[in-house]
Amino acid sequence: MNDDNVQNALARLAADQEGTLPGLLGFRWTDVRRGEIRGRLEVEKRHLAPTGFLHAATVVALADTACGYGCLESLPDGATGLATAELKANFIGTTREGGVTCTARLVHGGRTTQLWDAEVKEERLGKTIALFRCTQILLYRRVAGLDRS
Repeated sequence: MNDDNVQNALARLAADQEGTLPGLLGFRWTDVRRGEIRGRLEVEKRHLAPTGFLHAATVVALADTACGYGCLESLPDGATGLATAELKANFIGTTREGGVTCTARLVHGGRTTQLWDAEVKEERLGKTIALFRCTQILLYRRVAGLDRS
């Protein structure tokens, strides 16, 4: 992708997430290319668990959204969408404040599935706080007359 295409993709992602969970949580996407996406959030009280630490669900939402958006930008010809089939998160740290970044990368890009890994880091120190893996099922439009259901 050239710089104009990247900026157009980032603007489209920002617009698409308005009013949905990623928009409500304040996710911001900083770079997207075929097979990779980067984003961040600024930790606020709404992102915390009652313990005062970053809520695991916030981290999962950030990583899963990154992988989903990355998948959308990396669909093979003819694919029209995706659905998350499986996800796994390992939490190895946390934070209470500041920025959190996420980088997601395509590990396997098949015709029917994609496998994505994401790393979530505390921005100031660069400390990894979570590792994430998800499998996306790729969706295709049904062809009339071939519906076997």
